[in-house]
Amino acid sequence: MLLSLVYWLVRCLFGLLAVLIRPDLKEAELLVLRHENQVLRRQLGGRTRWGHADRLWLAALSRLVHRRRWAEVFPVAPATILRWHRHLVARKWTFTDKRRPGRPGTRRPVKALIVRMARENPTWGHRRIHGEMARLGYRIAVSTVWEILHAAGIDPAPRRAGPTWRQFMSAQAHAIIACDFLVVETVLLKRLYVLIFIEHGIRRVHLGGVTAHPTGAWAVQQARNLMMNLGERIAGLRFLIHDRDPLFTSAFREVFTAEGLQAITSLPRTPRMNAICERVIGTLRRELLDRILILSGRHLALVLREYLIHYNRHRPHQSRQQRPPDSATHPVRDLTELNDLRSIRRRPVVAGMISEYCHAA
Repeated sequence: MLLSLVYWLVRCLFGLLAVLIRPDLKEAELLVLRHENQVLRRQLGGRTRWGHADRLWLAALSRLVHRRRWAEVFPVAPATILRWHRHLVARKWTFTDKRRPGRPGTRRPVKALIVRMARENPTWGHRRIHGEMARLGYRIAVSTVWEILHAAGIDPAPRRAGPTWRQFMSAQAHAIIACDFLVVETVLLKRLYVLIFIEHGIRRVHLGGVTAHPTGAWAVQQARNLMMNLGERIAGLRFLIHDRDPLFTSAFREVFTAEGLQAITSLPRTPRMNAICERVIGTLRRELLDRILILSGRHLALVLREYLIHYNRHRPHQSRQQRPPDSATHPVRDLTELNDLRSIRRRPVVAGMISEYCHAA
């Protein structure tokens, strides 16, 4: 703004000079040439660079020289002079309002609410969310809802065929029990098979049995033993997940269907359909089986039973807010009370491979 004001004053000054010396404009041409010589002297040996003051000076002097002589007098093209003048005029008409032209953008709280509705309701499309926004009293275009969801990386028109496998697992976790076989090699390279069950809702693991020669009848007997151990909790279960192992026979499934459970068989080579059970098997290997040599089937069963006591009663689980499967609540203590480290005792379990910590009595 200051530069535009200076330019306006210089133009007025030269306009007054033009009135006084109108009969002879040679002096104006000499002023242009002298200024050009000064610029060239400053930048002798390099490319000519015109500063803001130089442009202002030449643009103002152009009012004293007839336009037909611009090409002979000025060291730049006439179009350059006109462009400099337009830039100076544009700098004069500056506005402090920086708002973008057109319709104002959607406010951030509205965008956050739309994205929140989409994530909390995976089956809702952009039209369903638009209807919910209208019910709340917020008027917004359907296309705007579509653009907000698309920008957030959310499908504006989700699948309508039903929930995904992950959504099904999360919604029905409290009613699912899964099973799978774990293979263990002994010191003498004898292969042992372990059948384990896990309740998805509380992450409690049950040891079905250990054998070197699994059969369908053996698997049926382990299923019956599990039913007896579950007792009244079997009433809260609705689904059994297992793979296509031939040991899971129709008689094995009938043990569960008689209690009202529906057997769901995972697809071939799809471990994610039984992901929680596969993850428990990985935990057993990392925390126990990869750190100990198994001598026999009896040794393996003894070690697994001791570890599962630790797993179900002490080991924290992220899906349960760091609570063990057999604990409904956590004791809450203030960190300022932890002054003496001797009040925390270590208790080794499972042949000293795993540590449990508790408060001293």
